[in-house]
Amino acid sequence: MVIFGIPAAVLALVGLAALGVGGLLYAVFFNTIAQENQTSRRLATVKAQKTDSASKKAAADRLTESQRRRRQVAESLSDLEERNKAREKRITKPSLKMQIQQAGLSIELRTFYLLSIVAGLVITLIAFIFGMPMLYLAGVFFAAAFGLPRWVVSFLRKRRMKQFLDEFPNAIDVIVRAIKSGLPLNDGIRLIANEAREPVRSEFRRIVEAQQLGVSTPDACLRMYEHMPVAEANFFAIVIQIQQQAGGNLSEALGNLSKVLRARKQMKAKVAAMSMEAKASAAIIGALPPIVTVLVYLTSPEYIMLLFTTDTGFLILGVSAIWMSIGIFVMRQMINFEV
Repeated sequence: MVIFGIPAAVLALVGLAALGVGGLLYAVFFNTIAQENQTSRRLATVKAQKTDSASKKAAADRLTESQRRRRQVAESLSDLEERNKAREKRITKPSLKMQIQQAGLSIELRTFYLLSIVAGLVITLIAFIFGMPMLYLAGVFFAAAFGLPRWVVSFLRKRRMKQFLDEFPNAIDVIVRAIKSGLPLNDGIRLIANEAREPVRSEFRRIVEAQQLGVSTPDACLRMYEHMPVAEANFFAIVIQIQQQAGGNLSEALGNLSKVLRARKQMKAKVAAMSMEAKASAAIIGALPPIVTVLVYLTSPEYIMLLFTTDTGFLILGVSAIWMSIGIFVMRQMINFEV
């Protein structure tokens, strides 16, 4: 049989030879091809594992960084809490010298004692001129020399704190605008120390003076709470301290603090408005005895003057004053709400 002029036997022989050579080559190179395939699969597996390990490592690094920041913030808060406890012991029960400084007075402690003694002597002399018995003049001197000056310092101190709270949120807003405009925190503090109203200007001026002496900004801000013992000043110092140690957006943190302070101020005003009725009732009740005394004096002066001319009358007035003071103190505690 002839195909294309070539005998079929020759074609069959050539085909068998090709198959034999192909089978021989496959047998020789089978292991090599199998190893290359296996190597390719291993390379693909290793690359996939590397990609997975890289992503896992990145996720682990992010988690570690987040945990580190949380731990750092927690340690900062713990350290601040310990330091605040130590400061609270001095702030909740400040010395007389510190109270005078917090009231905005620049007198020495010796001068204060001298003025107290002079006030006691003057008021005792006035009581003696009006005919008060000698037995009660010692009590008048004690109240005038030790009670009245400290009451004046306490009144000035509370008024100064109220003025500080009214102006403090505006000062923080100015610092936020300064930071957003590119100025550093220290320049914002100096701006408040030069341009703000009193007493905020004086308190920030103390921070600037402390910085000039080498004290860090967070520590200088923490000192402000000692001279102005209000929670808002402590909040400001804590924000500065945490930002210094843990980082973050200071302008955003101070902006949120300003919003919180204004919300606290609104809440205090709302509480004061809601308790005004109770305060008015307490004021009327406390004013009734003096008013009745004046009315009785206008109608029957001989009857009421026995209280001011006899020892028994002075005793009754003293006991009545003590009971009235206790009642006023109780009413004040009932209507005095802290926010």
